[in-house]
Amino acid sequence: MNQLVNQPSPALQLPAPVTAAGDKARVRFLEFFAANIRNPHTPRAYGRAVAEFLSWCHQHSLESLGDIEPLHVATWIEAHVQAGCAAPSVKQRLAALRHLFDWLAVGQIVPTNPAVSVRGPQHIVKGGKRHEMPCHHNLEEYLIAYLDDCGLRDELKGPLFRTIPNRGGQLTRTSMTQPDAYRMIGHRAAAAGIGTKVGNHSSRATGITAYLKNSGTLEKAKVMQKHASTRTTQIYDRRNEETSLDEVERIGI
Repeated sequence: MNQLVNQPSPALQLPAPVTAAGDKARVRFLEFFAANIRNPHTPRAYGRAVAEFLSWCHQHSLESLGDIEPLHVATWIEAHVQAGCAAPSVKQRLAALRHLFDWLAVGQIVPTNPAVSVRGPQHIVKGGKRHEMPCHHNLEEYLIAYLDDCGLRDELKGPLFRTIPNRGGQLTRTSMTQPDAYRMIGHRAAAAGIGTKVGNHSSRATGITAYLKNSGTLEKAKVMQKHASTRTTQIYDRRNEETSLDEVERIGI
């Protein structure tokens, strides 16, 4: 699959289900790795997962991309879980399939994304409960770029977000605290020319408001934020603070 990413030639040996789906599918499949993924490290990881899955499909008589259903994706994922693969590794495989089939569905190669409804394994670390959320594909690319650029990809036990000395330089091994994050957001806002005082909760309010403005529901927002009540979630809903031009024009003078 690395050859698929690095050498997209006419003689390239594509996975059998892709070849069986026709010329349009072959082009769309190659475009996913060549044009859709920004981070240079992601195609390699996704390529391995996709090649492994499509080989499994071919072995199980799934001859074309259109034959693949959620049950097949779930079975393949569960096989990795039962084989003892680490949860983050299994989640990355599932993410690769979700992104690929989303790309293929948008390109009308497949009618729906068979991986979107499949749940990955839980990843819980001893010492406390965690609230798990699916990772938005843009955030995933940003995090991968951050890990690669900072050389943190192989440091599995170190903190993800780290402090930087006052005079700049390399990241330390000290994890960021809540006050560190608050100061960082303030600095970034000032650098962007934002005069309003913003902090960590401003980011949460922005996310919840954006979700609700895009037809999200308050109940699901509550679950995503792990709030005990929708009343707490409503505190972060800023939609009512926006005054539209249409409302202003209602004033008769």
